[in-house]
Amino acid sequence: MKKILIAGTSSGVGKTTITMGLIAALRRRGLHIQPFKAGPDYIDPTYHSLAAGRPCRNIDTWMVPPRRAMTLFHNATQQADLALIEGVMGVFDGFSYETEEGSSAQIAKLVDAPVLLVLDVGKMARSVGALVTGYTNFDPRLKLAGFILNRCGSENHYQGLKQAIAQVTSTPVLGWLPKEANLHIPERHLGLVPTDERGELTAFINNTADLIDRYFDIEAIIAACTIAPRSTAKATIITMEDASPTATPTIAVARDAAFSFYYEDNLDLLREAGAEIVFFSPLRDATLPPNIQGLYLGGGFPEMHAAQLAANTSLLASIRKAHAAGIPIYAECGGFMVLTEAIIDLEGQQHTMVGLVPGLTRMESRLRSLGYREVESPTGNFLLPQGQTTRGHEFHWSSWQTDSAAPAWSIQPRRGAVAPRPDGYANGNLIASYVHLHFAHTPEVALNFVNACRRSL
Repeated sequence: MKKILIAGTSSGVGKTTITMGLIAALRRRGLHIQPFKAGPDYIDPTYHSLAAGRPCRNIDTWMVPPRRAMTLFHNATQQADLALIEGVMGVFDGFSYETEEGSSAQIAKLVDAPVLLVLDVGKMARSVGALVTGYTNFDPRLKLAGFILNRCGSENHYQGLKQAIAQVTSTPVLGWLPKEANLHIPERHLGLVPTDERGELTAFINNTADLIDRYFDIEAIIAACTIAPRSTAKATIITMEDASPTATPTIAVARDAAFSFYYEDNLDLLREAGAEIVFFSPLRDATLPPNIQGLYLGGGFPEMHAAQLAANTSLLASIRKAHAAGIPIYAECGGFMVLTEAIIDLEGQQHTMVGLVPGLTRMESRLRSLGYREVESPTGNFLLPQGQTTRGHEFHWSSWQTDSAAPAWSIQPRRGAVAPRPDGYANGNLIASYVHLHFAHTPEVALNFVNACRRSL
């Protein structure tokens, strides 16, 4: 199996588009590509999944211990010819300013993948030599396979940049794209617009692959990949000592245009813990699936579909009924918003929601919270006993307006003597907050969820 990582000098240089197009171009050569996205992002992977024809997976070495992240990586690549990883932010950017923890560079070294570094050269000339000198020398342990020059003004501009780079390093330029290439992916408050809101994207993906084929040295990129034996057996993450192998609870997972933010590994770990997963659409389905013992409401864009969600009164009533029946309900970010009494959308319109969480959520004109989170349950809940911590990520533009004093989590301070911050709401069989947990940090979380669902059988 071959491996390579597409990194950038910063966010916004074109990593996602280039990764998507390269996946499609490699598939044209008959290769089975397993895509990955470094870091906590949910939206970029939707483009890679479409291009690859298989789910893109997150690889994150802050939310998931590196050794376990490697296990997940090998499990996902069993049937792949090539693992293609899109980096996060700039290649050396991660959890902190002081270390490489959680960065693309750390991930590349962890999985032994060489790096293609994307540069936005639209407003550069000879200065590109200084730029690549810095990136080449900053961390000699990082394997730089080559550079990709994005947004070149012309063929002559590209040739001049290539010459300036050759004067300072032997690392080759392996591809470029012209500035006028129609490759823009629309964005809004949480980043790129997800694929399931954009309709048919085959033409866009094919056009991008055509440009990659035309302007990239694909064969040289393949040759630059590191090679490793394919994993032959899937490693287990969860210890099943406390689980009942004869009891298989069913967990309903919301998945549609309003709810699409999930770590694929979370769903796999729930299955590994013994659960069956069934998907449903809060936008289209009148009720929850029958005979379920658990409910998982992930993140997404409920604020963009608030009127349609509010109009689906039978589905909202079905969630209330499940809660009253004692079924464990776990909700993250967008799912948390829908469980409150109402959502006030970007236009100021109020839409009635489920009402299991006291208060309402209001969309704001600016980002309210972003970053990695380490959390602890103040009193213990069905996911995590008191005194144990786990990790996740938070990213939202809404605020929760409530008088509730029953937080799901106590968010631990990242530095200094700052007091822990309460977040979310927990009450018996209900846990809801803005934080997206990655179950692979603490696999017992998935097992505890499934065991709680077993008690509903």
